[in-house]
Amino acid sequence: MTDLAAIKDAARKASFARRSPLFKAANAAQAGYLSEVLAGYRGVPLSGFMPIRTEIDPCPAMAEASAHGPVGVPVITGANQPLRFSRWTPEGAMIAGPFGAKIPETDDFFDPEIVIVPLLAFTRKGDRLGYGGGFYDRTLEQLRARRATLAIGFAFAGQEVDALPLEPTDQPLDLIVTEAGVIDVRG
Repeated sequence: MTDLAAIKDAARKASFARRSPLFKAANAAQAGYLSEVLAGYRGVPLSGFMPIRTEIDPCPAMAEASAHGPVGVPVITGANQPLRFSRWTPEGAMIAGPFGAKIPETDDFFDPEIVIVPLLAFTRKGDRLGYGGGFYDRTLEQLRARRATLAIGFAFAGQEVDALPLEPTDQPLDLIVTEAGVIDVRG
């Protein structure tokens, strides 16, 4: 393991520990600011995520957005591959996918223009620490090569840190939305 990989691994462990009590204290209004942000993009194809472990839950905001345009969730197709996004509706049938996240029973793939990204930690500059598989970094790089793609990190405010170990392949976030507000890092 390289020094940077060891540093990132330690940061992930600390971030999981920091997120757990935030998750336990969460309430049903945690996606309120996310709903407000998405309301400004009605009808724009977007992808959220099905929360796992102690992730903040974007599903209420995703359900609202689905009344106005396509909403998808990520599907892992293989190691070292970009994510694909399959259409999701609140009432749609879901099955277990890799890593325990639910995915639509029937694939209906599309490319989103907005990607709501789960994370372990973030900085006010738009840096993000994920789980280490590189799925979102590969995916955002691919989507952004085709057209402008808005990456919205969605997390608890208490997941903010001052700095993160970064690699050249790490894709920045454009916005960070928490239960406490919105951080626009686009300048």
